[in-house]
Order: sequence, then C-alpha cells, then structure tokens
Amino acid sequence: MLDNLLREIVTIVVGKQAEPIADLLNSGSHVNEFIIAKKLDVTINQTRNILYKISNFGLVSSIRKKDKKKGWYTYFWKFEILKCLEFLREIYSKKFDELTQEIRERNEKRFYVCERCNIEMEEEEALAKDFACEECGDLLTVKDSSKVIKDLERNLSKIKEKMDAIDVEIEKEKISLEKIKLKEIKKAEKEKEKKKEAAKIARRVKKKASEKTVKKKTVKKKTSKKKTTKKKTPKKKTVKKKTVKKKTSKKKTTKKK
Repeated sequence: MLDNLLREIVTIVVGKQAEPIADLLNSGSHVNEFIIAKKLDVTINQTRNILYKISNFGLVSSIRKKDKKKGWYTYFWKFEILKCLEFLREIYSKKFDELTQEIRERNEKRFYVCERCNIEMEEEEALAKDFACEECGDLLTVKDSSKVIKDLERNLSKIKEKMDAIDVEIEKEKISLEKIKLKEIKKAEKEKEKKKEAAKIARRVKKKASEKTVKKKTVKKKTSKKKTTKKKTPKKKTVKKKTVKKKTSKKKTTKKK
C-alpha cells in the first residue's frame, strides 16, 4: 500500500513519467543520485530536476559527501515517509471537503441546464439570463441532480477509504519512527554510561599515579635525610682530631722552653 501511495505522490508532484523514482527513494538509507540516474536510464541533470521538484515540497531529505579522488560533492536522497503521507492526506482532505460542499449545494440549490450545449448553471445565474442559453438561445431546463449526487457520494466514499488507508500508514510510520527514536536514546545512554565508566577509570588511574608520585617523594626525602646525617658525623670527628692536634702542639712547645 505504501509503495502505491508514494508513486501517487510523485505523479501528483512531478508527473506520471517520474513515477519509477518512488521505488528507489523508498529506502531506509539515502541513495546515491548517480545510481538513481543509472537505474532510471536518464541523465544526472534530469534526475536532479525531478529530485528538486519533490524537495520543494519537503518530501525528501538529502546528504552530501565529498569524493576524495575527484573532489566534487555527490548527493544522496531518500523519502521522508511521514511528510509524504501527511502531504497526500492533506490533498485528499481538501478533495473530501470540496465534494462534501458540492453535495450539500446539490441538495439545497436548484440547477438549470441547456440540453443542446450541456451548459449548467445555478438558479440565480439562469434567472439573470432569462432562463435562456447564451450559446444557442434554447430554453434552460431544471436539472435532476439525483444522479450527480449519487456519483459525488460514490467518489466521496472512495476518498474516505483512501484517507483511512493513509491514516493507517501514518500510524505505522509514527510507530517505526518512535522505535528508531527509542533505539537512538538507548544508544546515547549506553554511550553516556561508557564515557562515565571511562572517566571513573581515568580518575582511578590518575589517583594511583598521584599516590605513587607522593610515595616516591616521601622515599626520596627519607633517603636524602639519611645521607645528610651521615655526612655531618665525619665532620664532627675531624673537628675533634684538629682540637687534639692543637693541644699536642701546645704541649710540645712548653717542653722546649
């Protein structure tokens, strides 16, 4: 059903000749415009013209990617299904309202017709023309609107069926979009949790690294203190030796006298 509705949209917007593009654009991912042109057996410019006409109504989305070898940009396209369905429903909704109004007028008003020229007009217009046909001059007769009303009601019921079918597809598309949205939210939440976990691990590693550096510093301080105390002790001994030498030298001088 969806495929038929999308083809109908392309026919309304571009024309019957562009209908095959609907099957290519009805894809979960964006399609390369050169692939579309190749499959349709038309030039890239003709393909772009069709796509731009559909894009003017906001029924397709596109992304562009740069060709690393050639350096130019290539566009990728796909249908925005929900917008397409809402667009088509609006068209049928207007038709429905127009037909409902016409049926109401047929039931409430009187219409006159020229049997020879098949020209129809409302009573006010017929009165202004003295109930005579402008083309042939024949007298206008009252038209039996019962058959016309039946045809209009038949068309109205068909449009109502089409609108109901579109509503079903709209609901389906909304549900699928909601599922995609939920998946994206879950994916984002998982990514968030991973980042949090990675941040926790990073903090732990940083904390351990800082603790190691603190330990190293304290060890260095202790070892440096020990080294300084060892250096100081021999200095004291040397001082004592010097004082002893001085005393002995004094004693020697006294003996000589």
